[in-house]
Amino acid sequence: MDETDPILWNDWHPVAARCTLDPARAHHTLLLGVPIEVSIDDSGSIVAQRTDHASLHQDERHGLIWVCLGTPTRGVLPIPEADEPDRPTIVVGAVAVRTSAPRVIENFLDLGHLGYVHAGYLGDDPHTRVLPYKVDPLPGGGIIATQCRMYQPQASPAATEGFVVDYVYKVERPLATCLYKANPVARDRFDIIYLFVQPVTQDSSIAHPLLLCLPDGTSPEAMRAFQQTIFMQDKPILENQVPKRLPLTDGMELAIAADKTSIAYRRWLASTGMTWGVDRAA
Repeated sequence: MDETDPILWNDWHPVAARCTLDPARAHHTLLLGVPIEVSIDDSGSIVAQRTDHASLHQDERHGLIWVCLGTPTRGVLPIPEADEPDRPTIVVGAVAVRTSAPRVIENFLDLGHLGYVHAGYLGDDPHTRVLPYKVDPLPGGGIIATQCRMYQPQASPAATEGFVVDYVYKVERPLATCLYKANPVARDRFDIIYLFVQPVTQDSSIAHPLLLCLPDGTSPEAMRAFQQTIFMQDKPILENQVPKRLPLTDGMELAIAADKTSIAYRRWLASTGMTWGVDRAA
């Protein structure tokens, strides 16, 4: 691939998690159509390289292996909460999805689907109404949605009863988003879920979720399993959306008031000039 999308070409993307790598063999994947090989050498260091031996930049943060195919203009997205001593970082596990990376991000931002796709967990009938909320631009680029509130029967594995959950969504990079979600035990603090999406091809991607949740007696395995259950409910919905590339032009898909975050995300992507995994046709 030539540099047809400098926005993503010069950004950092996760391509593997250290905890899932096998020291005995290399992990092979694609990033923006480029074959990548990730391995662990005899000293235990990570080696990420293009299979055509062209140079790339690599880093390791938050349990994930990151690469940049071009010239990075900034570092891997910082997560200040990862430094909090009582907040462990849990790698959920990579999930391949047969749709574009921006579609996966948009689905993560969609409050309206919680009561239908995740009924019994993140929403339920008759609590399907999306209350008014705010969406604003972030100073450094991106968007933030605040005052989001949804009734959830089981907001997390530790939840013993349903309650109205406060949400804050942020999108700080085109393919990186996070959710601040009220903790069912420590109601004055938030659990944090990050979602980084690896753009594999124009119409396929790999999701890399991270959990930064407060200790509540739930084991990392149970927290990981809960999040995998939620994501696997989303996967068939995502893979059956048409078109697979996210439309950026207003009016190409019908929007309602609950889609305020999606509309803001699409408009922001359009303003960046990003072309990978999107449809910019008028």
